[in-house]
Amino acid sequence: MDTQLKRGLLEVCVLTVLKKEDSYGYQIIKDISPYIEISESTLYPILRRLEVSDFVTVYSVEHNSRLRKYYKINDKGYKKIEDFINEWQEVMKIYKFIVSKREEKNE
Repeated sequence: MDTQLKRGLLEVCVLTVLKKEDSYGYQIIKDISPYIEISESTLYPILRRLEVSDFVTVYSVEHNSRLRKYYKINDKGYKKIEDFINEWQEVMKIYKFIVSKREEKNE
């Protein structure tokens, strides 16, 4: 899969996980992994981009005598998910067109 496309998809996947509840890196990986492959080295830059772009807010909570960084989706993050859903409907139309034309050639 194209790297830029996968990156964009992963950003929306992370935001979608955060819709359910605030979460931290390791838990986000566990929540996304059944659907798409993601590693810590991929996730943490995404989380930083989402924070810098103001799609999430970050706060720390002490856990086992250590601070754990939690991520919380905000209104701008919710809007990014909605924009993605709307744009993806257009992508699906294009996909269906391409597939239908491929099948025509195979007939």
